[in-house]
Parts: sequence; C-alpha cells; structure tokens
Amino acid sequence: MRSMANGTVWFVGAGPGDPDLVTVKGRDLIARAGAILFAGSLVNEAATRWAPPGCLIADSKDMTLEQMSAWLIANAARCDTVVRLQTGDPALYGALIELVQPLDAAGVPVAVVPGVSSAMASAAAAVESFTLPEVTQTTIFTRVEGRTPMPDGEDLAALAAHRTTLCIFLSITLLHKVESGLRAAGWAEDAPMLVVHKASWPGEERIVRGTLATIKQQCRDAGIVSQAMVIASPTLGARQWPELARSKLYDPNFTHRFRKATT
Repeated sequence: MRSMANGTVWFVGAGPGDPDLVTVKGRDLIARAGAILFAGSLVNEAATRWAPPGCLIADSKDMTLEQMSAWLIANAARCDTVVRLQTGDPALYGALIELVQPLDAAGVPVAVVPGVSSAMASAAAAVESFTLPEVTQTTIFTRVEGRTPMPDGEDLAALAAHRTTLCIFLSITLLHKVESGLRAAGWAEDAPMLVVHKASWPGEERIVRGTLATIKQQCRDAGIVSQAMVIASPTLGARQWPELARSKLYDPNFTHRFRKATT
C-alpha cells in the first residue's frame, strides 16, 4: 500500500564524529527537519544541535530495521523533511538499501546526502595519504569476516595481495584475522600499520602506529576495542621519507593544458 506521505526522508551522512564535519547541505537539512532519527551507537548526538525547536529526535540504537522503517514512514506523513543521520557516508557499511526499500514500497520520497567517511578522517588525523605516485594508486575499502560472511574472492588475503592501501572497517576486534590475511598475502612483519579510534571525535580521538607484528598488542594495551579504522598501506609514514616520486601534475618538466613545461 502506498503512503499519503508528502515529506521526503533524507539519508544524511553525519561524518566520522566531529559534528563540524557534517556537510553544509546536511546541516541545512537538520536545521529544517521535523523529525531526525540518528544512529546513536555511532553518530555523535552533537550532530543534532542544529535541529529546530519542536523537532522530534529519536535514537535508533535499540530499534530493529522494521521499527526504523515504520518510524521514518510515520514521520514522513506529518513532516516535509525527515532526516536519517547515518555514521560516515550512507553508502559505506550502512543499511541504506534495506531502509530505502520499505520507503519505496510506501511511496515515500528519499534522497541521500554523502558524508565524510571515517577512512578519510583517519588519514587526516594521522596526516597520511592513501595514494602516492609510483607507490600505489589504489585504495580498497573492506572488512574481515565476522558474523557477516565475505563474498567469494573478497577475503583479506586476496585483496592484500594487490599491495595497495587497505582501509579495514569494522575489524578492530578481529585483528588476529587482519594479521593472518596480510601475512598470507606476503606482507612483511615490519609493514607499517595505523589504527585510529574515533577519528575526529573531539577529545576522544586516538592514533596508534605500529607494524604488522606489533599492532594487535598495541591496540590491546591501549584498550581500543570499538569504533576504530585499521589501515595497512605502503604509503604509511611517507611524511618522513627522504625522497618522494614527484606528482606529474606539479612537475615543472610536465606539460598539461594549463601550463607548459619550463625545461
């Protein structure tokens, strides 16, 4: 049955934690929302601070998917703008499509506003780059198998064999599997590793640098057991390298449509 709703449900990426990293468009939607459903287990409640007086704000951390869908549909029937605040970017490791399907079935319009991923926030916190000329030009977003199985061909060892940057989500409690996958792909024991806990969260962010051989114990010693990004990359630590391959875009010997080579 189609709903008589005339409101739109906006899936807004709340970013990695710092409410100031919500996009301007996301902030403006929050500021005019009649109802906001935020993922309280992961989204900083401060991201709702722009909500107008009278806005209904609910935390979904103890809701089932069906309860969340029903809440969004019910509020779209009474509000022009309903916001679902999701951690990071809605397209990454969220239940976006699972929530959109019931809204489609009910005739509720939906739209998505992208957000800053914790992967990007982690690189920013540590002042690292995922890509470097002649080192790697590829970044893989993945996770290791836990209660959610990995599709065929996507186990960490297979992905790590490419020797590119790996941003490993939802896996801080499974560092033994991360280590196993990297070792199976031939990564060295001294390969650099980075773990960022609560990237960008004011007063809560922690950065742990180590190696394949040490990172699990370092995280255990630090008590990091949740909300952490694990990064393995041949680019880690490049800030301290004595030499870097130059980007062609800014090389004076390279001609492009905005500048001719000077030598």
